[in-house]
Amino acid sequence: MSDDASHPPKTAPSGAPWRNFYGRRKGKGLRPSQEAYLEEDLAALSPGPVSWEANPERRPLDLASRFGDREIWLEIGFGGGEHMVHQAATYPEIGIIGAEPYINGVAMLLGKIRAAGVENLAVHPGDARDLFDVLAPGSVAKAFLLYPDPWPKKRHHRRRFVTPEHLEPLARVLRPGAEFRIATDIPDYVRQALEEVPRAGFDWLAEGPEDWRRPWGDWISTRYEQKALREGRTPHYLTFRRR
Repeated sequence: MSDDASHPPKTAPSGAPWRNFYGRRKGKGLRPSQEAYLEEDLAALSPGPVSWEANPERRPLDLASRFGDREIWLEIGFGGGEHMVHQAATYPEIGIIGAEPYINGVAMLLGKIRAAGVENLAVHPGDARDLFDVLAPGSVAKAFLLYPDPWPKKRHHRRRFVTPEHLEPLARVLRPGAEFRIATDIPDYVRQALEEVPRAGFDWLAEGPEDWRRPWGDWISTRYEQKALREGRTPHYLTFRRR
């Protein structure tokens, strides 16, 4: 029986809510250097106890102990990490947390962090929903969702990030006035985002169609965007503000 048709228990043995995860956790084998990054660097970049095993009481993370009084930004699904490292290098005065369950992407990010020498970031190698649990309400000033998994089949659209299951906890951790950026090359993802994100408590900041076809001034094109361009798809850049 498929995950879609089954009826799993409401909680896992740890007490965690049962959350189906449909993406890949790991791809092809890691290079020895990437294995070394994971072994040597990842633990030191933790934002704090996020997992249900490490934090069953779901205590809010003490971000001040890591970032001081820096403003906190969040990247949801950072892919290979190029955008996250670019933002950290461009804005050394902020602290940025990235969540990514795909361990190959995490290893790629760690290599980029070493190369760039940036220190104002933290990494959660897992589901963003677990991170939302332990971020204090209103603690995040900006969030990024860049080229998320499009789940193109209609029956899979509920797996997309732009659904209440993800948007409602995101809205909770964003402070009023926080910016939420989405980049995608899938027109139907744009449609769903424009329907669902405002319902979750956001305003779309666009005065005309050119506003969402033009990248942000501090944008760096990612490998996912370059693939979309090579294959003839048009990037869209949506900006929302938390009410």
